[in-house]
Amino acid sequence: MSGFDEFDGRIAAALERIRAGLNAMGAAPLASDGASIAQLRAELVNAQMEERVRLLKDRQESRIAHLESALAEERARMTTFDHDLQALRASNADLREVVGALRQAMASGLAEPDLINRAILAELDALRATREADRAELNAVIAELEPLIGEAR
Repeated sequence: MSGFDEFDGRIAAALERIRAGLNAMGAAPLASDGASIAQLRAELVNAQMEERVRLLKDRQESRIAHLESALAEERARMTTFDHDLQALRASNADLREVVGALRQAMASGLAEPDLINRAILAELDALRATREADRAELNAVIAELEPLIGEAR
C-alpha cells in the first residue's frame, strides 16, 4: 500500500499546485473536498486493476498459443509414429508369411529361388520399417527433452 500512499500524496500535491496556480490567476478557488480525492483514488485503483487484468490476459493468451502449437507438433509426431508402426506391422506380417512358405518349400525338398528373394525383400522392408519406427520414437523423445534442456540452460 506504500505505492498507493505515494500516489495519493502526489495527487494531493498536484491538486494543491493547481489550486495555487488558479488562485494566482484570479480564478475561482478550487474546492478540495474528500469526494474528489476519493474519486481520484478509485480511478487510480481501477486503472491499476485494468492493467493487471490486461497483463494476465496477454500472458494467458501467450501460454494457450504455445500449448496449441506444442499439441499440433505432438499430433504430427504421433501421426508419423503411427504410420511407421503400421508399416512395421505390415512388413513383419509379410515376412512371417514368406518365411512360412519358404519353410514349407524347404521341408518338401523344393528350393525355390523366388521364395528366397521374397523372403530377403520382406526382411529388408521389415528392417526399413523398424528403422523408421525407431527414428519416429527417438524424435518423440528428443522433442520431449528439448524443453527440459532449454530450461536447464
